[in-house]
Amino acid sequence: MSDHLPTEKDFIEQAEALILENVSNEKFGVSELAEALYMSRSSLLRKVKKGAGLSPNQFIREVRLKKGMEMLKENSFTVSEISYQVGFGSTSYFIKCFRENYGYPPGEVGKQKGLIDVENTDPQHNQLRRPIVGGIILLLLIVSFSIYYAFTLWESPIEKSVAVLPFKNESSDTSNLYFVNGLMETALGNLQKVKDLRVVSRTSVEKYRDTQKTSPEIAQELNVSYLVEGSGQRSGDQILLNIQLVEASTDKQLWAAKYNRKVEDVFALQNEIAGKITEAIEAVVTLTELEQIKKKPTENLVAYDYYLKALDPFYYGTRDSLIKGIEWCEKAIEHDNQFSLAYAHIAVSYFLLDMDQAEKKYTNLINIYADKALLYDAKSAESLISKAMYYMHNREYRLALPHLHKALEYNPNSYAVVQLLSDIYARHLPNTAKYLEYALKGIQLDINANDSTSKSYVYLHLSNAFLQSGFIDEALTYVDLSLSYFPENYFAPYAKIFIEHAKEQNIEQTTERLVQEWRKDTTRLDILQEVGRVFYFQEKYDSAYHYYEKLVKRRSENNLEVFTGENGKIALVYEKMGFNEEASFFFKSYAEFWKKDPSIYKSLNMANVYTYEGRFDLAIEQLKTFATEDNYQYWVLLFLKNDPLLKPLKSHPEYEFVLKKIKDHFLENQVNLKKSLKHKGLI
Repeated sequence: MSDHLPTEKDFIEQAEALILENVSNEKFGVSELAEALYMSRSSLLRKVKKGAGLSPNQFIREVRLKKGMEMLKENSFTVSEISYQVGFGSTSYFIKCFRENYGYPPGEVGKQKGLIDVENTDPQHNQLRRPIVGGIILLLLIVSFSIYYAFTLWESPIEKSVAVLPFKNESSDTSNLYFVNGLMETALGNLQKVKDLRVVSRTSVEKYRDTQKTSPEIAQELNVSYLVEGSGQRSGDQILLNIQLVEASTDKQLWAAKYNRKVEDVFALQNEIAGKITEAIEAVVTLTELEQIKKKPTENLVAYDYYLKALDPFYYGTRDSLIKGIEWCEKAIEHDNQFSLAYAHIAVSYFLLDMDQAEKKYTNLINIYADKALLYDAKSAESLISKAMYYMHNREYRLALPHLHKALEYNPNSYAVVQLLSDIYARHLPNTAKYLEYALKGIQLDINANDSTSKSYVYLHLSNAFLQSGFIDEALTYVDLSLSYFPENYFAPYAKIFIEHAKEQNIEQTTERLVQEWRKDTTRLDILQEVGRVFYFQEKYDSAYHYYEKLVKRRSENNLEVFTGENGKIALVYEKMGFNEEASFFFKSYAEFWKKDPSIYKSLNMANVYTYEGRFDLAIEQLKTFATEDNYQYWVLLFLKNDPLLKPLKSHPEYEFVLKKIKDHFLENQVNLKKSLKHKGLI
C-alpha cells in the first residue's frame, strides 16, 4: 500500500490528463469532468479553485489553449484545424481566447519566438485586473443576468469619446509607479466629470499598459475618437510629465505638453491638463463641472500621497489588498482628518470585504466612514457612492437610489454608479425602462474591460434588458452574441428559448426546448419552475403538476424560499389535480406574498387573488390599476390573456377593454422609451 497521499498538484494533473484525453470533444465541459472524477460540480469547483486558482470552465479552457499552443509551435496544422482539434467549436472564438490568454493571436506564434517565453507566460498574471467595484457588479450580473449594448453595434465611435491610457513610469525607481498611476487616475477622473464627453473607464484601458498596439488599433477596440497618452516620473519634489492628445483615426497629435512642476503644484497641473484636453476636443464644460474639476481633494500633500498609494491595491481587489488600501487611507486621514475621498474609499472597501460574507462584520464601519465622507464633501460622487453602498448592504435600495442618481450628476461617466443603478432596476426595484437605459450607458463605458466569459454575461444581461422592454430582435441579437463569446454560458441557452418564444409564440415548441434544457441538468430549479409554468399556461395540469411537485419537494427538502410568487399557479394546478388542502396552503402563501409587495406587479397579482376567490369586480379594479403602471416586463403582455387564473374573468363585460388598455399602454411606453434612448444618445 502506498504511503503517498494525493495532493492538490496530483488532482490538477489528473484533471488536466482527463481534459487532454477528451480535448477534441467540445462538449466535454464541467459536468463531464466532474463525472469523470467521480465528484459533484460544487466539489470540482472548490478543488480546481484551490489547486489552480481558476474556475473549472477557465481551467478547461486554459488546458485546451495550452495544447493549442503546443500544436501551433509544431507548425503542422492551420489555426482553423487546431481550433477544432482542441475542442473549440468556432475558430474565431479560439482566436479570441488565445489572444486574451497569451497577448497575441495564434497566427503570430512563430513571430513571438525569441521575444517571449511562452511556456513561462502566466495567463492569470496577464488577465486584466478589474477594479473591484466592477468586480462586484460582475458577480451580481452572473447571479441575476445583467447588462449592456445598443440596438446595433456602433460602426463608428461617438464623436467626443476619449480613453486615457495608462501612463508610463520613466523612473528607474519602480516604487514611484503608484504616483504616476495616480496622475493617470486623476486625469481620467477629471474628464469623467464632463457630461459632454464619453470617457472609457480605467478597467477598459488597463490592459493596454504594456501593449505594442498602435493608437488606431487601440481606439478601434475601445470605440473612441481620442486617446490621452502620458509618461512621467517623480524626482524628489519635482514632477516630470509628458502628455499628448491623439486623434485616433489619423494618429495625429492634437495637443502635447511637457511639464516640470513641483509636487505642491500637482492639483493645478491636473486641472490644467483637463482644461487643455477638453478645449482641444471642443467639449462643453459647465460651471458646475468646472467647480468639480478644480476642487482640491486635500490641502495636505502627505495625506494625498498616502491616498495614491491606496489606489493600486484597491483596484487589485483581493481581500489582502483591500485591507492594505484601508491602512494607507487611515494614514492619509491621520494627516488630514477631513479627507473625504479617503473616508469614502474605506467605506467602499469595507462594503466589498463584507459583500459575499454570510455574517456581516462591517455594517457600522461602512456607515460611519460614509457619513464622514459626506460630512466633508457632500458633492462628491465617491461620498455618495459609499453611502449608497451602506443602504445596499442593508437592502434598503430605495434609500440608495437618490445617492446614486446624485453621484451620476457629479460624475456622468462613472461606470460603478451605472452598474449599481442597472442592477437595482433589474432585480430589486424593477423598472424595465431604467434597466435598459443604464445597461446601455454601461456598455458605452466599459465593455472592453471584460474577458470573453465576462462579455458573454454582459451581453446576456443586455439581451434580458431589451427583452423586458419588448425589443425582441435586439434581445435575440445579443443572446447570440453572448453565446459566441462563451458557448458554455450557464444561462444563455435557457434565455434564448424564451426569446425565441417571444418571437415565434409557439408554446409547444418552447415547452419541448425547455424540457430538453432541463434534462441537461435536472438540479436547476429555475428551469424546472419554468417547465411547470409553460404546461400551466397550456392548461395541461397533469404535466404541470409533474414538474411543480418536483419543485415543491426540493424547496421543502432544502428549506428554500424561492419562486414564492409562483405559488398562485401552483395552487391552481394542485386544485385541478384534486389536492385541495395543499392548494389552499399555496394560495394563502401567494396572497400574503403579494399583499406585502411594494412593486408595480402588486395590483396584477391581487387581481389573480380576487379572481381565485370569486370577487370578480375587485379583480377588474386591480387590473385597471395595473393598466396605469409603467415599465413592467413584456412577459406580462405575452402571457396575461392566457393565464388560467384569470380565465373566470373572461365573461366580465370590462375584461377585454382592460386587457386592451394594458396592451396599448405598454406599446405607448415602448415608443416613448425608444425616443428617450435616442434623445440620450444611447441608441
